[in-house]
Amino acid sequence: MAALKEPVKIFIVQSLACFETPQQVADTVKQEFKIEISRQQVALYDPTKYSGRNLSKKLKDLFERTRKDFKENIEDIPIANKAFHFKELQKMYDDWGKNKVMRQNVLKQAQGLLQSGKSAGPSGLSEKEQIEIEMKRLELEKLKREVNPPESRPPEEDYKISLNPDEEIPNEPIL
Repeated sequence: MAALKEPVKIFIVQSLACFETPQQVADTVKQEFKIEISRQQVALYDPTKYSGRNLSKKLKDLFERTRKDFKENIEDIPIANKAFHFKELQKMYDDWGKNKVMRQNVLKQAQGLLQSGKSAGPSGLSEKEQIEIEMKRLELEKLKREVNPPESRPPEEDYKISLNPDEEIPNEPIL
């Protein structure tokens, strides 16, 4: 096992915190730092694994901070950005030149990207998901009212008549 300097250790911990595999990290360390390490040695720097249980407090904290930032800042990742998608699709469209079939496929992808943006609301949920959530919320409110009825009934409920299946609608108003 190669002895690693602090900058290499920090690089390994941050890469693992960003969900890269030990093999990917080992390959990158070889390219960037010209140090050949095994994926088993890389795994020693992942506190979520058994092999990383003895990692120093400083590196564990760095891992947790990096993982938290990575999860919260998805817009920093280019592929998660719609502008990036459209830019790449435009490049693909231009590269296909006279191939109409492939250009049409790229246009379909762009149209699908536009449609997914229209159906998703500000919360990122589709319209169907938002409706389902609203229905569940209304059902919960109804159940809460049945379990804990309000002390006074709303005026619109004064005129509601509950009929049993064998009863007929009355001809005269009920007072």
